[in-house]
Amino acid sequence: MNASTFGDTTTVHPVPVIPAGPPASTTQVGNETPPLERAVDCQLDHMADLLALADDYPSPPLTYELPEGFLLTVVIPVYNEQETVRQIIARVKALPVPTEIIVVDDCSTDATSAALEPLAVLPGIQVIRQAVNQGKGAALRTGFQQATGDVIIIQDADLEYDPRDIVNVIEPLVSGAADVVYGSRFLANAGQDPSRLHRLANGVLTDVSNRLTGLRLTDMETCYKAFRRNILHSIPVKQNRFGFEPEITARIARRRHRLQEVAISYHPRGWEHGKKIGFRDAVNAVYCMFRYWAAE
Repeated sequence: MNASTFGDTTTVHPVPVIPAGPPASTTQVGNETPPLERAVDCQLDHMADLLALADDYPSPPLTYELPEGFLLTVVIPVYNEQETVRQIIARVKALPVPTEIIVVDDCSTDATSAALEPLAVLPGIQVIRQAVNQGKGAALRTGFQQATGDVIIIQDADLEYDPRDIVNVIEPLVSGAADVVYGSRFLANAGQDPSRLHRLANGVLTDVSNRLTGLRLTDMETCYKAFRRNILHSIPVKQNRFGFEPEITARIARRRHRLQEVAISYHPRGWEHGKKIGFRDAVNAVYCMFRYWAAE
């Protein structure tokens, strides 16, 4: 397969942003390294340290061929994930696929911004901070607008979803077999989520979505949703919070895009560890299913 499968694959890679401050002199005195070069070297060393954290996290094999010049955009919405955000970025960087990582900090109130600041100047990583907390859907919308990759996938900033699964999730897109791929937590092993309440809620929402859209999904609410860039950029996203999941699913179904599911692993966390979706979001999800399936 060649790159033309993806339509327009012209990518404009974002230039790393150097934090604001006095202009750094690049004049070298004797054998002294210029300040700007030292700063970049320091950041690269920091990323190396991050990747060292993933030494016990072997990169998955790539069992298929990528088109020449292929680029994967990974959009990571973040809100108060200071403990895990750098680790998840390191794991994404370890993938055997050229990546563009766009991290959207949804105005976190903990030390997430400080954790991300050293990474903002690294090649292939773009960090965006929202001025006001708006929700996951709004953060994704911001990230999608900046994406230049041939394929775009969503990655949560916690450790519930294993980035090694991304290689399998995007394969149907690379091969041309699908336009959109969902990574399903329940396709092969529903029991990996020990919470009966979570499984029941996901099952009910997915079933209602399927009845409206005619799809046969097992996991409508999954984080892992991957799209061809031209497909995603043609779909408006209106929902600011977790309503994004049923909204995008309804819009994909209405447009009759080819959607596949791929089994993925899952390591759930509870509300005591920062899980943010709640009952209000479930009610809004049902509203969004009817709203966006009935009309654009």
